[in-house]
Amino acid sequence: KMSYNGPPIERNQDATVFVGDLDEQVDEALLWELMLQAGPVVNVHIPKDKLTQEHMGYGFVEFASEEDCDYAIKIMNMIKLYDKLIRVNKASRTNKTLDVGANLFVGNLDPDVDEKLLHDTFSAFGVLVNTPKIMRDPDTNLSRGFGFVNFDSFESSDAAIEAMNGRYLCNKPISVSYALKKDSKTERHGSEAERFLAAKKQALNKTNKIRPHTLFASAPGGLSQNNNKQHSQKRNLPPSNLPPPGMMPPGMMPPGMMPPGMMPPGMMPPGMMPPGMPPQHQQNDNQQMNPQFAQFQQQQQQFAQFQQQQKDKQQTQSMDIQ
Repeated sequence: KMSYNGPPIERNQDATVFVGDLDEQVDEALLWELMLQAGPVVNVHIPKDKLTQEHMGYGFVEFASEEDCDYAIKIMNMIKLYDKLIRVNKASRTNKTLDVGANLFVGNLDPDVDEKLLHDTFSAFGVLVNTPKIMRDPDTNLSRGFGFVNFDSFESSDAAIEAMNGRYLCNKPISVSYALKKDSKTERHGSEAERFLAAKKQALNKTNKIRPHTLFASAPGGLSQNNNKQHSQKRNLPPSNLPPPGMMPPGMMPPGMMPPGMMPPGMMPPGMMPPGMPPQHQQNDNQQMNPQFAQFQQQQQQFAQFQQQQKDKQQTQSMDIQ
């Protein structure tokens, strides 16, 4: 049942996403249909201006579970809706609580670099506070060749500077450094005072640590094997400690292979007769009574002699070579 007639009285914040930068043509029904691709939706709410009844460019979508909410953030963030890149993140966190001042300036951008490419490139180093911003000409909407990326920690921004400064992006080497502060022409972000305040803020929010986007790099602090097994069981996936397809776990034999010491089916140990086989003296009586059986036995003996001759010949040749 669809519910997008207003904000719910009690909303599960951990299973709710915030959707920002919505075009004015987007309504609650369309947002419901879009988010339904990620999982069952419980409620959709887009706040509207009381006077104009036009929405304010953002909304909230509540999913049936936290897993569906996290999945929606991974696949829906930075997709285009009416030629606008939407922003999808957890509703339980706000930009003010995440913004620590780890704001980077990215210069010498190729005209083909857009916000989506900046997001995909820099989100490999950590969680982005908001959508990367490329400064554009107001008349032509063409890129002015520089933009800004804001991380939630200085560890992530430091790693991005070290890895990306001077690297080529769309055939042009980009420059990455800390951006100037708003009301200053000389002071840049990344000062010791900002880092000290950021460390205190992160210590308070340590329990709500958010894993970064990991499309291009492994996230720090990977899941342990126990957590990985639990996560696999939730998603009905095999645990990661199983061997790759085509390989057998230790101690198990491949299909059709017999353990050491066991005879293959149809073969008897030396000195034992197959079931139903008469004793040797009865075989001699059968040979006299049945000429065809005697001929068959003679052929078997000749074949055995031929095999022994071939084996002796191979051994002689190997000794000559040595």
